[in-house]
Amino acid sequence: MFDDMVVAQIRRLSEAWPDLVAPLQFAVEDVPPSEPAPWESEPMLFSQGFPAEHGIPARVVLYRMPLQAHSPNRMDLQFAIRDELVVRIAELYGRRPDEIDPDFGA
Repeated sequence: MFDDMVVAQIRRLSEAWPDLVAPLQFAVEDVPPSEPAPWESEPMLFSQGFPAEHGIPARVVLYRMPLQAHSPNRMDLQFAIRDELVVRIAELYGRRPDEIDPDFGA
């Protein structure tokens, strides 16, 4: 179910922004790394974006268990997945989330 929601949101964003989404890689992991880097200050990490470097494409990783624990129902989970993807894509391209998805945060 979770992976299907992620795929649906990526597909939706890809239709709106094919040039932005196509070069990105997306992944789902159960939990974030147990030892966050010293510069990571987010207390509850739901996702991470990694810029392209050394021939590795930019990527977005969503963390399944924190997102599911934070979302009381399926609809909230869908919105949380959408918002995390939008935030990370916006960060990677230096844009505001509402530029990527006008429904961001709604």
